[in-house]
Amino acid sequence: MNIHYFSGESWEEALVREKLPEHTITFHNGPLSSFPDLADPEAEALCVFIESPITETELARFPALKLIATRSTGFDHIDLAAAQARNIAVANVPFYGENTVAEFTFALLLALSRRVIDADERVRESGIFSPTGLRGFDLAGKTIGVIGTGHIGAHVIRMAQGFGMKVIGFDAFPNADLSHTLGFSYASLPEVLATSDILTIHVPYNEHTHHLINRENIAGIKKGAYLINTARGAVVETQALVEALQSGTLAGAGLDVLEEEGALADEAALLTAPHPREEELKTVLADHYLINHPRVIVTPHLAFNTTEAIERILNATIENIKSFGTETPTNIVHGAH
Repeated sequence: MNIHYFSGESWEEALVREKLPEHTITFHNGPLSSFPDLADPEAEALCVFIESPITETELARFPALKLIATRSTGFDHIDLAAAQARNIAVANVPFYGENTVAEFTFALLLALSRRVIDADERVRESGIFSPTGLRGFDLAGKTIGVIGTGHIGAHVIRMAQGFGMKVIGFDAFPNADLSHTLGFSYASLPEVLATSDILTIHVPYNEHTHHLINRENIAGIKKGAYLINTARGAVVETQALVEALQSGTLAGAGLDVLEEEGALADEAALLTAPHPREEELKTVLADHYLINHPRVIVTPHLAFNTTEAIERILNATIENIKSFGTETPTNIVHGAH
């Protein structure tokens, strides 16, 4: 196949070429959006990451396209309906870093609970070696509400129990076997919000989970709780999150994702546009509030980013391309083909 590969790191090219020697591969240093004039009437596959949105506009530039291989579990950056209309398959990496993302969830939680960043900044910036004002709280004995109990959520549950936490879960499709095996109980979303000291989100992003946490239900969160989001930013309504922090409903948050992280990266273009998109602009400004809040930790969407996880992602993507080329496709996203 004739493949265009976007946003790869320099070391990936040699490995990909070695493992896919029968394919013609063009590597691009950056996302597809960085090459608005790129068109290839003979391209049969695109290999992308989440920062490469693919809509009807992009698809029109590659009329012979047969496969989009995304190096991610999430596929909300791809217009599945448009791909299906053109008979283009979409393959993802459904499992690569359940433990990886779960570990980062606790990295954020521990940084919040023990004031790690505040303490480091005090010593590093002022040279003051004092614990005054940096008292944290134990995780043992606290209730953690796990919203989404799939592969990542299950790892979070195991880790939470290792810390001596009580676990309650919410899932649109409760797994009774998992509940029995791991010894936790399911509850409704309002119950989870009302009783959890810590809330952590592990659901995919789609039309059903858009603003799953919103202005209507965020007021029901237990006062003084903490929110961790390593899923997708738009699962939480940004304005609602800001208001919950301002009111004291939430004591803090650990966010690896923001609702308008793409627009935030291209903030200058948004602010100088002739007719700025009002809601998007409001969200970007609210994101700034979150970034500057003293009890909010914001990281740049890196929960997946370990050496081991990247290697698993790459190997799985290579197998997806190989299997598609031999007409035995794997990990095809349901509804995309």
